[in-house]
This record gives sequence, structure tokens and C-alpha cells, in this order.
Amino acid sequence: MGGVQLMTAFTGVRRSAMALAFGLLLLVGLGAGASVSAQESGGEVKGNLVQKDDDGERVGVPGVTFRAFDESGAEVSSTTTAEDGSWSMIVPEGTYDILLDVETLPAGVSLRNPDKNPASVTLIDGSSKSTLFPLGEAEASSAGGNTVIQLIVDGLKLGLIIAMCAIGLSLIYGTTGLTNFAHGESVTFGAVMAYLLNNAGVFGVRLHLIPATVIVVLICGSAGGLFNRTVWRPMRRRGASLVAALVVSIGFSIFFRYVILFIFSGRAKRLRDYQIQEQWDLGLFRLAPKDLVLMIISVSVLVGVASALQFTRMGKAMRAVSDNRDLAESTGIDVERVISLVWICGSALAGLGGVLFGLTESINWEMGFRILLLMFAGVTLGGLGTAYGALFGSIIVGLFIQLSTLVIPTDMKNVGALLMLIVILLIRPQGLFGRRERIG
Repeated sequence: MGGVQLMTAFTGVRRSAMALAFGLLLLVGLGAGASVSAQESGGEVKGNLVQKDDDGERVGVPGVTFRAFDESGAEVSSTTTAEDGSWSMIVPEGTYDILLDVETLPAGVSLRNPDKNPASVTLIDGSSKSTLFPLGEAEASSAGGNTVIQLIVDGLKLGLIIAMCAIGLSLIYGTTGLTNFAHGESVTFGAVMAYLLNNAGVFGVRLHLIPATVIVVLICGSAGGLFNRTVWRPMRRRGASLVAALVVSIGFSIFFRYVILFIFSGRAKRLRDYQIQEQWDLGLFRLAPKDLVLMIISVSVLVGVASALQFTRMGKAMRAVSDNRDLAESTGIDVERVISLVWICGSALAGLGGVLFGLTESINWEMGFRILLLMFAGVTLGGLGTAYGALFGSIIVGLFIQLSTLVIPTDMKNVGALLMLIVILLIRPQGLFGRRERIG
């Protein structure tokens, strides 16, 4: 019986899936050819070599040589720093040791951490990696404290981005019971659309990232509403089980991911605006202007969403449907209208989260899939179906990911967050903000 129901669900959404795929191909295809051809082959490794002068101002160190060595030890590229201390090299994809030639440093200038020279980097075709070589003596008395504070700031930034993406996932689960595995592709879609509008443009006109972001939020919200109307609403009316809907969402996730790969290519790419910025030295930590704006936007949006859920009529209706759908419907609440609005808002937030995530990282075809596990961790940790739980759970995940690098390798930092999730759920299975369900 379950197999027949599943086949019915797939048959019901097949035409809708084809229509959505065609729309995605048209939408993402605008300017895609131009964006691919504009990318240079190979990856870029870059940096900015600076020191403090007698007045405490940061100034570039020109004329210093950097060399790139492949895994066999052969030198593949070299460059020297410009007047402002900037440098970059284009190399084929692979793993390299980037060496600062200390013989070319000015007299009296030395590396702060000579044991970290050379630095190892791994590049994929089209990616860009920044490598830091701090100059001057290390401040042993405060380095540890400053490192912790810097990681806390970085964790807050990551947690806010995860929360932006995860709140929609949590609300969709709360109102429909669906665990939407395709939610990660909404994040990728937002980032890719921002890249196309910002880099390739519309009809040859490149948009600044700010208006491009507004357009992306509107497009993603509309796409979420259309997706609900053409796929999930018909499935609910046919009485498809949540297991069938879960399988369909996994199928859409894989489908959209590889459609984006086919059109966008597998190269990592970056937005045109706000990429090169000098970080502000705020004493205990450093922060780029774009990161500060990103955090302010995230906090403002999340506070706005929380206030809307708490005080507006539609927000109260969303919470009512999440608590008890049948009871909410019996009191006159239009449940389908509430669900449609949840899909629109959730997809719009995911698109905005994709833009913000793409502003801090490179944009690639599986970025949403990589952050999806962190979204699930934040939602589950905070409590399934609760917006506040998703918010605080995501911030905890972001903080733990960054702080775990103090004791484990950076490449394993996500593992630490997931281990923390397991431990907390063993103690409190309903999550930090979830309510224990009564049985019987």
C-alpha cells in the first residue's frame, strides 16, 4: 500500500517537476554563458603582507617574494608583493606549499610565526584562497585570549547565517511536518542568482549587490510559493504520507543540485562587490566592514521574524498551525494560506542566507548541501518546529564549530558540532527549546 501511495505521489508531481525544471533552466540560464567564460582557469592564492609603522598604522610591505611548490616539491609559480603589500598567483588546481622567502623581507622585519611558513593550501579550479603571513613578534600574553574572542566573533557570524537559512526549514516542518531536504538548494539558488545578477548582469547590465539581493529575495520567495502550490499542496490533498514527501524532497534536492552544476559549472566563484576589504583592528578581534554589516542585517531580519511571529496576526496563526493544525483549522484559520506564506517566507530567508553566505565564502554548486547538515543540527538542537529554537540552536552550532578548532584540526570542526548535538539530544531528546511529547 505504501508503494502505491509513493508511486501516486511521484506521478502527481512529475509534470510540476518538469515545469519547475524548465523555469529554473530559463532563470539561471540568463547570463550563465557569460559568467562561465569570464572565469580564469586554475585557482588563485592571494594575500596582503602588512606591518605596523612607528605610528601604529598598517602599511604594505612591497618587494617580498612568494613561491608556490606542488606536492612533488617543484616550484610552479612565484610573485612579489606590490606597493600596498598585496600579492596573488594563479596555479592549476591541487595542493601547494606557499613559501614566503624570508631573505626578501626588509631589514628588521620577521615572521611572527615562522613555523607556519610554508603554508599549505588546496585549490579547486576557479577557487580563491587567502593566505596570511603575520609579521612582527607574537604577543604571548594575550594571543590566547584574543584567539578565543576572534573565534567567538567568527562563530556568531556563522551561526547567524545558519539561523537565517534554518528558520524557514523549521517553520516548514512545524506547519507541515515535512523535513525538506531540498531546502539547501534554496540557499544555493539564492547565491547563484546573486552571482549572475552581480557579475553577469541582466541584458548586459551588472547590478550592484544591494539591489541584486533584493531581487534575489523576491525571486526565491516567489519560487518557494510556486513550489508549494505546484508540488506540495497537491500531495497534501492526495493524502501522501510524510515518508513519500520526504523521498520526493530528496529527489528534488539531487535534481536541482545537478541542474545548477550543469549550468553554473563546478568552479567556485565569488561575487564582484565587497570582496577586497581591509579588516578593522578592534583590539581584541578583527572584523571586515562587510562582516559587520552582514551580522547587523542578520540580527535585524531575525529579530523582525521573531517579532512578527510573536505579535502579528499571521505570526500567531503560524504558531497555532504549528501547535495543532486541526484545532487551528476548526477555529477558522486558513491553514493552506498560512502554509503558503511559510513557504514564501522560508524560501526568501534561505535565498538571503545564500547571498550572505556567498559574501563570506566562495559560491559553488553544492554550498547549500554542505550547510544543510548544519541547518538540521541547529534546528534539531533548538527543537524541531520552533523558530526561536532554530535561531538559538544555530548560533550554538556556529560558536561550537569555530571554538572547536582550539582543540581539533580545522578540517574536522563540523564533526565537533555534530558530536555536541548527539550529546545534548541524549540528555534532552526534544532539543533545548522543544516540548516533550505526551504519549497516550
